Amino acid sequence: MESQMITRQEKHKLEEDLKALIARRPIISKAIAEAREKGDLKENADYHAARDEYALNESHIRNMEDRLRHVTVVDTSAVPEDMVFLGSTVKLQDLNTDDIETVRIVGQVGKMDIDSDVMEVSASSPLGEALMRARVGQTVNVNVPRGTLKYKILEMV
Repeated sequence: MESQMITRQEKHKLEEDLKALIARRPIISKAIAEAREKGDLKENADYHAARDEYALNESHIRNMEDRLRHVTVVDTSAVPEDMVFLGSTVKLQDLNTDDIETVRIVGQVGKMDIDSDVMEVSASSPLGEALMRARVGQTVNVNVPRGTLKYKILEMV
């Protein structure tokens, strides 16, 4: 697995998610033990569900530990204030439609918050790559399968 650049906040979130998964281990183990006490394991749906939950939780733990081993936390302290970089939130104008969008550049995309007005965009996505290191006032071209999109960076938010 290649190293992935993330912000300090993203790393902290991954670590918190890992702690929560590890904290679930004894709860799931207790559910397995309680289901096992009910008898015949072959037809015990509670037992099988708890074992499946345990396996899924362990898989998530291994995945999270692997991701944390392969991340690089980016120091953004030397990045100019008007330059888009990992962790930046910017207001963009779509020059094809005049729509205004607010976008945050992230190293890893988490769960999408549909109630948020801010769209998280991976730094490795076409839009993220076009925005990285661009400055307020610049226009960027984003090559996508359906053509080229043009955005003007209006401001850092």
